[in-house]
Amino acid sequence: MINNSNENSLMDDANSPELNTKLMGYISEDFIRVCDQLKEASYQIRKRGFSEYPIFIVTNDELDLGALLIGSTEMHNRYNYRASYMQDFVDRKLIGEEAVLMFTENYKNADEYCCLFALIGDFSGFVYVPYPED
Repeated sequence: MINNSNENSLMDDANSPELNTKLMGYISEDFIRVCDQLKEASYQIRKRGFSEYPIFIVTNDELDLGALLIGSTEMHNRYNYRASYMQDFVDRKLIGEEAVLMFTENYKNADEYCCLFALIGDFSGFVYVPYPED
């Protein structure tokens, strides 16, 4: 969990212990089905110079944020996955300018972890999920 008293509540929810363990189970179960595609997309976002901070939105709702990467049920998955990056979140004021440094300091190695922004039910926040080892 990122502990910070700033006004950016989205940042404060990252890997929060309040995250419903059942919901985290659903996310993890779904992540296994799509992790290879997300890892490759993360690599491409970084390689092509879009951002060093890829973010994948995981949701069961239609959303105008990022680009649709994997639709729900496309790979026997439960959620939609949309590709985005930190600057898009800043431009949309989902990450405040004052929270950029905190975000970058807490961002985990993109070769080892997937940065998910989950918008599922009542939960919205950042979750880092490790990619499975080969």
